[in-house]
Amino acid sequence: MTSSWSEWLTAQAAAREAAGLTRTLRPRASQDTVIDLAGNDYLGFARHPAVRGAAAAAAEEWGGGAGASRLVTGTLALHAELELALARLMRQPAALVFSTGYHANLGVVTALADRDTRVISDAHVHASLIDATRLSRAVIEVVPHNDVEAVTSRLAALTSQPSAPRTLVLAESIYSVLGDAAPLRELAAACEEYGALLVVDEAHGLGVHGPGLVARLGLAGQEHVVVAATLSKALGSQGGAVLGSPALIEHLVNRARPFIFDTGLAPAAAAAALAATQLIEAHPELPALIRRRVDELAGLLGVPAPDGAVLSVPMPSPQAAVEAAAACAEQGVRVGCFRPPSVPDGMSRLRVTCSAGVGDDDWARATQVLLEITKGAAR
Repeated sequence: MTSSWSEWLTAQAAAREAAGLTRTLRPRASQDTVIDLAGNDYLGFARHPAVRGAAAAAAEEWGGGAGASRLVTGTLALHAELELALARLMRQPAALVFSTGYHANLGVVTALADRDTRVISDAHVHASLIDATRLSRAVIEVVPHNDVEAVTSRLAALTSQPSAPRTLVLAESIYSVLGDAAPLRELAAACEEYGALLVVDEAHGLGVHGPGLVARLGLAGQEHVVVAATLSKALGSQGGAVLGSPALIEHLVNRARPFIFDTGLAPAAAAAALAATQLIEAHPELPALIRRRVDELAGLLGVPAPDGAVLSVPMPSPQAAVEAAAACAEQGVRVGCFRPPSVPDGMSRLRVTCSAGVGDDDWARATQVLLEITKGAAR
């Protein structure tokens, strides 16, 4: 006899609790005084006066929401202005804005891939790209993390077939948990050689590396390289974007279901992201501050310095990670706590954001707290 849904849910909750993997929502107040090293507001723009002011002004002018999908009446002049600004910042020919970064990844992969497509995916890509490949119904091949040789080998094998399939290669510029960079130049060269399309998620590269790693490495504007980005991290707002050729953008407008059937990005979020793109261009010193803080904290904690803004501190168990994060919070410092299945290597970790938006005094206090608690957890 099949168990009832209530029994199944109870059993699932008990299993999570036993494994130390129960997650809960903890609302924070607007005037929260905790030093936040858990979020992804890498440049401190979410509460920047220019960003907040732009959001408030847009809400007053346009209202609370876009009011419809963008193919009906939901495309605002704000969206067009933001798309031009993002394309300029990231050195791309064109951009298309989505309501979330998750939707941007779903949209680009499902619009480009189908049953006749092969997707070669790095083992550590974000859940949104994993879900996108599943929804696309393409044949998926997962390769070891940052293994250019494995990608090249698979591309060579596929192109040697009598009827070579269209192929996408999926990577992130900076991987969110371990903080390491993808070998983008090598991946782009392999894709160009074998006629594949490289899709790069710049969620953790944009802002932290100025215009993003794709642009920094001179790969922007190449037709075999497509970029997806989020507006909710370094830009301090909400939403996502796909950037590439005008032909790609036209295809997405007509074929990307997460774009076609979704309400347009809210005016306040669009205006906030637009203001943030202008701040990135005006303050090139902020990514350098992130780099200094990353190197400093990594040295203190005895862990490798990542290529991104997030420091990953291994913990001996899920329970130890939860306890360490709670101990930090008790001393006024909020850090992230990553446990399976959110971590690609199965190891529980503290996730520490080295934000340029934290003041010098708060940063000094936070590093001292982290040093004391992580040393205790290691014992």
